[in-house]
Amino acid sequence: MNDNEIKSILRKSKTIAMIGVSSEKKGEDKKNLKRKPANVVMKYMQNFGYKVIPINPFAVGEIINGEPMVEGLDKIKEEIDIVDVFRPSKEAVGIAKEAIKKGTKVLWLQYGIHSDEAKVLADKENIQFVSNRCIKQEYQKLFQKSNPVFPVLKD
Repeated sequence: MNDNEIKSILRKSKTIAMIGVSSEKKGEDKKNLKRKPANVVMKYMQNFGYKVIPINPFAVGEIINGEPMVEGLDKIKEEIDIVDVFRPSKEAVGIAKEAIKKGTKVLWLQYGIHSDEAKVLADKENIQFVSNRCIKQEYQKLFQKSNPVFPVLKD
């Protein structure tokens, strides 16, 4: 996927279902929650006008960045443009199958996450597939012309 294709995805998309947003652990300092990668990315994308729906089956109903956590894609009523994944690569195939059922337009796997099988499934259903890239960093690079905030994560 090249920069123009990613730019087009980010321009056309409005709603992101983010799988793997962290919940607040009992007794954990609330500041730690704000530093977790999925939560940082969620807040960033919200700041640029995206509706981000956090998904974590172990924290249903908890409010993260102003949005209630939901159990899974099947529990989201509205149309989803991007399913953004912060889960291990081995879970990508199952998530791809859920994304297909939901009718999403894009399956986006964050840094360090890739699955050839998930790509095949997405391609069969004409779902755009992005892997091993951070949506926040791509947005910064393409729309803000700035270097990534997390350069240590860069390949």
